[in-house]
Amino acid sequence: MKQIYLDCAAATPIDPRVLKEMMPYLSNDFGNTMSLHSSGQEAKSALEKSRKIIANFINANPKEIIFTSSATESNNFALKGIAFAVGQSVSAKATARRGHIIISSIEHLCIVESAEWLKRQGFKITKLPVDEYGMVNPEDVKKSIKPDTILVSVIHASNEIGTIQPISEIGKICREKGIYFHTDASQSFGKIPIDVQKMDIDLLTASSHKIYGPKGAGLLFVRHGVKIEPLLHGGGQEGGYRGSTVNVPAIVGFAKAVEIYKKEAKKENTKLTKLRDQLIKGLLKINGAYLNGHPTKRLPNNANIRFSFIEGESLVIKLDLQGIACSTGSACSSMTLEPSHVLLATGLKPQEAHGSLRISLGRFTKESDIKYLLKVLPEIIKKLRLMSPFENV
Repeated sequence: MKQIYLDCAAATPIDPRVLKEMMPYLSNDFGNTMSLHSSGQEAKSALEKSRKIIANFINANPKEIIFTSSATESNNFALKGIAFAVGQSVSAKATARRGHIIISSIEHLCIVESAEWLKRQGFKITKLPVDEYGMVNPEDVKKSIKPDTILVSVIHASNEIGTIQPISEIGKICREKGIYFHTDASQSFGKIPIDVQKMDIDLLTASSHKIYGPKGAGLLFVRHGVKIEPLLHGGGQEGGYRGSTVNVPAIVGFAKAVEIYKKEAKKENTKLTKLRDQLIKGLLKINGAYLNGHPTKRLPNNANIRFSFIEGESLVIKLDLQGIACSTGSACSSMTLEPSHVLLATGLKPQEAHGSLRISLGRFTKESDIKYLLKVLPEIIKKLRLMSPFENV
């Protein structure tokens, strides 16, 4: 059976060129970066070379890049690290409060749940509303800032609906107010330009396995001078900000993936945008189909469509039987039966959110893949609607 992978927002395959770069560090060059002997120093050299490659990609200083195990760890690190480094000084002045944190209502669940955990520790949390396209209004950020606000965290581009946020405007507001600004760029990193200096970003999260690198490597950019408390204490790795033996093979692969993107991103994203638009145009021809997210300000590889009187989970299973891999939303929450909090935040009703399908294209997606999906999907939807307990469209 034909196998088509259209879930690149969840994970991408390792590019063969990345795997080739990693292989020496999975075999002979296995030294620990903290060891003083030559094997350890060779590993240390590879680590620092990788740090420099990735820092240059976002116009940062290599010392501002802290490698982690994943975007989830980086996001936890950003929120909790800032809260306990900066929030404590607030509580010293007023013991009834420990600081105020602002997030958007469409953040990845690792941001949402980190914020909820901090709320239980005494911090105050504000969730910014979004419009029907999932867009945050910078004016809402400005209005939500209080005297004890210590951090604003707004996702750069939605992992579910692909909407790209006005990060530069939000960053400028935070910089003028003297408040730290964090963005989760897990989905946007490599797909759209990022310059942490021009965009006034203080902390930024990115992940290797979203850009054809291996799983097990992520990063947190922390601007020089930002006060942050480590989550993992230990042997002094990563400048003392993350104690743990460094995953050199994965980080080397991460850096190689970034190198490839730096050379090929323009051509690749042009191709993906063309395929995405072709896909969306074809999907919207289906009766009762609607686009989720912004029609133009969206990631080049993201198409999120909802279908009336359809259960997204059933649609994913039926497509899988036809050799097509898609998802209903974030892979991290796809096993729950709850409607997407992102789609609900845009104003959709639970039954509307349940009928959504996320299709995310990738480097190895072909036009024939799109045509095959558009060929089999209408018949699948027709059959599912015949089984629907609701009135058919």
